[in-house]
Amino acid sequence: MSDRERRGGAGGRIWLVLLLVVACAAVLLIALPEDDREGAPDAACRPKAVASWSADDKATGEFARYGDDGTRTDDWTGGDGTHSVRLPDGRVLWLFSDTFLGQVHAPPNPAGQPHTWRDTNAPMVRNSAVVMSRSGTLSRTLPTPLFADPAPQQWRWPVAARVEPRSPGSDEQVVRVLLWTRMASQGPWIYGVPLATEVATLSLPDLRVEGIVKVSDQQGVKDPEKRVLYGAATVDDDGWTYVFGGTDAQATSRPSSHAHVARVPHGRLAEADAWEYWDGEEWGRGATSRPVLGDGKRKGVGSAFTVVREDGTYVLFTMAAGTEGLTTVTSYWSCSPTGPWHGPAKGFEAPLPKDAAPRQDTAAYNPQAHPALGGDGRVVLSYDVNWLDAVPASAQANVNRNVALYRPRFVTLRLAEPR
Repeated sequence: MSDRERRGGAGGRIWLVLLLVVACAAVLLIALPEDDREGAPDAACRPKAVASWSADDKATGEFARYGDDGTRTDDWTGGDGTHSVRLPDGRVLWLFSDTFLGQVHAPPNPAGQPHTWRDTNAPMVRNSAVVMSRSGTLSRTLPTPLFADPAPQQWRWPVAARVEPRSPGSDEQVVRVLLWTRMASQGPWIYGVPLATEVATLSLPDLRVEGIVKVSDQQGVKDPEKRVLYGAATVDDDGWTYVFGGTDAQATSRPSSHAHVARVPHGRLAEADAWEYWDGEEWGRGATSRPVLGDGKRKGVGSAFTVVREDGTYVLFTMAAGTEGLTTVTSYWSCSPTGPWHGPAKGFEAPLPKDAAPRQDTAAYNPQAHPALGGDGRVVLSYDVNWLDAVPASAQANVNRNVALYRPRFVTLRLAEPR
């Protein structure tokens, strides 16, 4: 073999090695999680789970005090779907879905049970808002319903809310409230068929509804179980508002729904064209969205859940999937809103009102974080309580017999790295 041939052979082998290195690098790049492809995650991100928890009797008691006040008959006496947002002047706006008004009476109730009760003909509205003063006292209910029905047999449930500039860069601030639009139906959709996500704009400081726009219409999705409603929670990070939502599986399997996420530039929640959706690989303006959490079995979320960001870590709280659903609050953590989400972590059983009803007849659901009440390393979480019954009228009768069954209850959590 000539020197030239030997040099050529050596060069070929070098190129072969280089090609193998490039190929291996490509394989590694494909195999790495999306976060690693885009760069290292937040250095502060660490695994987090509930290290300890305790009942928050002060917050729970304040809603009991306000709901039991019989001096007015047109204000809030109970509701679910609890969300909150702190206003620029220090007040807190509390938002509720189905809400009871009317009068509350001292025990015993007509059934002879020793519970504070509500008239069986007490009016119920589809949504309401209650204002809390800077000192932490609930002071008034805004005119109800705050958000009018969009059409006959349809209604709006308010979910997450944020204060943001009226437009990017504006000095004027407004409140944006995400709304879930539903349509009346029969079983298995006893709580309504999901239709769309809307955003309402409320003026400050008077909290007047200025307008409502539709940002995500799901009526074109034939299967209602695959429709995604956004607004279960929102988190601000690096100029974006991340809006979490989920599918709405039938009532018996809701803890196994799937979580989705969208993002909007800060200050543009009410602009449908500004919304971007995670499609499993990248963000896009189209309505295509892929789940970031949920396998339909062990891992999943309820149709209502909440997300907080603590020291660079995203923590998601939901009712546990599977047989523990509607009794146990569990959590997942991630370094990115798109995942991967790790968990579920060991949960805790949400305490119910004392002597309210047998545990098997009641449900704890809709865990929601309230930054306005937390701080100093504490996460204040509310959850709603209801009577388990496939017949809404029967459930309503039972919560009227004991008003403590249809009011938010609160716990204070401490998060830490799991051992």
